[in-house]
Amino acid sequence: MQIGSVLIDPPVILAPMAGVSNLAYRAIAREQGARLCITEMVNANALMHKSAKSFRLMELDPGETPVGIQIAGSDPTLMAEAAWQAQQQGADLIDINMGCPVPKVIKNGDGSALLNDRDKAISVVKEVVSRVSVPVTVKMRAGWDHTSITAPALAEAFERVGVKAIFVHARTRDDLYARPANWEFIRQVKEHVGIPVVGNGDIKTPQDAVKMMEMTGADGVMIGRSSFGDPWIFKRMSEFMETGRHLAPPGASERAEMARFHLRRLVSVKGEAVGIRQMRQQLTWYLHGTPESNVFRNRCYSLNTLEEAENLIREWMDHAQNEELSWI
Repeated sequence: MQIGSVLIDPPVILAPMAGVSNLAYRAIAREQGARLCITEMVNANALMHKSAKSFRLMELDPGETPVGIQIAGSDPTLMAEAAWQAQQQGADLIDINMGCPVPKVIKNGDGSALLNDRDKAISVVKEVVSRVSVPVTVKMRAGWDHTSITAPALAEAFERVGVKAIFVHARTRDDLYARPANWEFIRQVKEHVGIPVVGNGDIKTPQDAVKMMEMTGADGVMIGRSSFGDPWIFKRMSEFMETGRHLAPPGASERAEMARFHLRRLVSVKGEAVGIRQMRQQLTWYLHGTPESNVFRNRCYSLNTLEEAENLIREWMDHAQNEELSWI
């Protein structure tokens, strides 16, 4: 799959996710087979107010490529400037967020709220495309609710003003994450455009990825929550797409080692206090699959230091060695 000048082969992508697709996790996903990784959402307004946090979200590893930086906002001028800043940081592509359903985002007219404002959405995209030389993509939900599926028509308009690919989360804003994804929405978008369309939503296995692409005509797959505690999913999907071969899921020792690596990497990037706080939830995703593993996962929420976290991983590993692991 080609997005402008960016080749993604096989077309397996890490989704932008707040608190997850940071510098540490992108390195892991890339190592495990994600051919494109996209950063956490960067708020354009905060960026223009010189928010140090926003600039940190755009930090890239040396040689991290291809990588996309996702920006969010609804002011065309601010979004264009944010896109330029992202390009200066080294982004291979700029992704525009039109999918975030969080109330604090949509109350400002950002994220999935743009799905209800066609003129503004097109204006934002047009200004961003005109400001940068790298490809621009849009990640969008199918619509605000099931009475207003606006993504197909919007995607067509975005293509006309220069967008190079559409990432479709196969839910509406009203669905949040509670209702199952409807891949039919992906197919509808694909039928309206000639640029690549990437499907996202409830893709949990390599077979799901291939099935979604066959059903919808999508050109690629974007993985988000299915990678929580399982970054190996990118490798399994890539291998299955390329050869049809199924790779074995990781054992307990691999999961413990990956959890430890992820922990140390995040602490090195964010510092101990912030890194441990952000890692608590992520550790719960790694430390599951054995009888009574909920005891270990519950303890994750009270972790405060690197030493405590490493000790917990070690204890879980000792426990897992004596139990049959029921992995995904």
